[in-house]
This record gives sequence, C-alpha cells and structure tokens, in this order.
Amino acid sequence: MHDGQEDLSRFAWLSIATGIVVFALKLTAYFMTDSIGLLSDALESTVNIVAGLVALAALKAAARPGNERHHFGLSKAEYFSALLEGLMILIAAGLIMFSAVPRLLHPQPLEDLGIGLTISAIASALNLLVATILMRAGRRHRSIVLQADSKHLMTDVWTSGGVIVAVLLVGWTGWLRLDPLIAIAVALNIVLTGLRLIGSSAMGLLDAALPEDENALIVEVLRRHQSSTVRFHALQTRESGRQRFVSMHVLVPGAWSVQRGHDLLENVEADIRQVLPDTIVTTHLEPLEDPRAWEDQPPGGVAIPDDTIPEDQAWSGG
Repeated sequence: MHDGQEDLSRFAWLSIATGIVVFALKLTAYFMTDSIGLLSDALESTVNIVAGLVALAALKAAARPGNERHHFGLSKAEYFSALLEGLMILIAAGLIMFSAVPRLLHPQPLEDLGIGLTISAIASALNLLVATILMRAGRRHRSIVLQADSKHLMTDVWTSGGVIVAVLLVGWTGWLRLDPLIAIAVALNIVLTGLRLIGSSAMGLLDAALPEDENALIVEVLRRHQSSTVRFHALQTRESGRQRFVSMHVLVPGAWSVQRGHDLLENVEADIRQVLPDTIVTTHLEPLEDPRAWEDQPPGGVAIPDDTIPEDQAWSGG
C-alpha cells in the first residue's frame, strides 16, 4: 500500500479555468443574440465552475495519506464530489427549464445570430476538448471525480449543440417558440446523465463489489495458484474511489511452516496487484484440515471454481 494517491488536482484546475472562459464566451453570445437558449447554456456553465471547485477539494482530500482518524485515507471523498456534481447537473437542467418557460409563453425576436452562434460553437468545442482529456485521465487513474466532471462537461456540449441547432432553426423558420422548446428538451436529456451519475456515486458509497471483469482477473490469478493442497474461498472485493480492496481466505496444509505459507500469500498478493494496480489485498491463512476453516465463509463473495483441480486430488474438507 502506498501513502496517499497521486494528486490529480491539475485536472480540476483545467476544468475550472475552462469553465470560466466558456461562461464568459456564452454570456457574450447571449448578450449579442438575446436567445434564451444561449442564456440557459451560460447558466449551466456557472454550475460547471462550482463543480470544478468541488472536484478540486475532493481530489486534494483523496490524495492525502491515511492518518490516526482515517486509517485508509479519504478516497471516498471522490464519491461525495461526484454525487454533488450529479445534483448540480440536475440543478443546471432546472435552471434551463426555468429560463425557457417564460420565453415559451412570451416569444422574443433574436439578434446577431451569426457571430453569437460562432462564439457559442467555440465555447462548445473547448468544452468537448477538456471533457475528452478528463475522461481519459479519469479512466486511466480510476477517478470517479474526473469521469463525473467529464460527463458534466459533455452535458454542456450536448446542451450547446441543441441550443445552436435550435437558434439556427429559429432564424431559418422564424418560429420563435422553437428556441425555448429545444432548450427544455436538452434539459430533460441531461437530467438522465445527472441521475446516472448520482446512482453510480451511491453504489460506491455503499461499498459495491468490483466490476465483473476485474473480479474475473482475480479469480484467474487464484486458479493459477490453486491445487490439491492450496485452496481459496471467502473472496470479497470492493472499491473506494481509485483504491481497490480484495480479501480472501487461503487454506493450506496445517503442517506447512509459517515461512512457506507467508511466501505463498506474498506471491498471490503480488500477482493480484500486477493485474489490478492500486489494490490492497488482505489474506487470511487457515489450515486445510480444520472443518472450522471451511465453515468460516461470509455471505456473498466471489465464487472460485474448482475445475483446475483433478477430481481424484480434490480436498474433501475432512
């Protein structure tokens, strides 16, 4: 286990700086066009700035090593940040709809569409670039905060795209109510993104197991070490922010020396960390012949097949 995790706050600073620039661009586009769609787009960008500040605080906290009060560090701070960001996405959708309804009831003509839409398109392209950077970094470092921030920026990109199309259609058709209608439709769409983000954050706070593909990698490692004299059970996994946790019981003959058992555990733990970096592995050594060892299995957990052991060598548990 290492002390703390890599500080990813530079990505949060990138998000904050982008949010400020994009907000300024979109506000300029609104003042030039008087489009309620562009105003709602600008309002969402203010939420992006606040979300970036929250992400910065969470990433700083997650990078701190454990202490006397928090022995395993503060990696779950990322889930709180992502949860708050999901709520902010919902707030942004509400702001868009709140701004669009009055314009739906009382349509207003739009002005200077060409330059206004150009400015909005530049802001959207900037958001798309930064969202791509954050998503790649989030997947590489397994940071739910960076992935949440990326999804938040992508909702902004979709919002901007919908607004730009709407304003173009308004200019082409002259139907002024199309501007707020598209804004409302985009808001409803980004509500789904916010709800998904809140759901994934809640699962992390509830100590959800690792994804099936990662559990499969662990099982494959154990199957390589499994034999008629080495068995595994009570395999449990969870994740906390970027940190993975794996625990299991390892059953070996009671006549083995402590050193031999320790060497086996070290090899198993090293092999798991090789396929899944940033993993804390906890192993519990038990005598293969003791019935209590076989009974000592918590509910749930990951199944470990015995198909690698010839039937005539399988341990009966007695």
